[in-house]
Amino acid sequence: MESTSPRTFRANLKEYMDMADEKPIRIQKREGNACVLMSEEYYEGLLNEISSLQKSLLSANQALKGETTEYKIGDKDRLKRFKK
Repeated sequence: MESTSPRTFRANLKEYMDMADEKPIRIQKREGNACVLMSEEYYEGLLNEISSLQKSLLSANQALKGETTEYKIGDKDRLKRFKK
């Protein structure tokens, strides 16, 4: 990840915005705080990945707790919830 200071970032805003289309840019303040500039597409991808991982974790947790439903092959009752 590319890193820069706020002063350099402000002076070269357009260039850093163009670079952020390719990879995130870390903007490090002197106090230690940092911000990250990234493309909207990259950000949306991260949100989707987080959501997917949360669903997987929830499913795994339910399976470990035994909160699963066994379905038999050919059992049409399980499809009733999708019919209107």
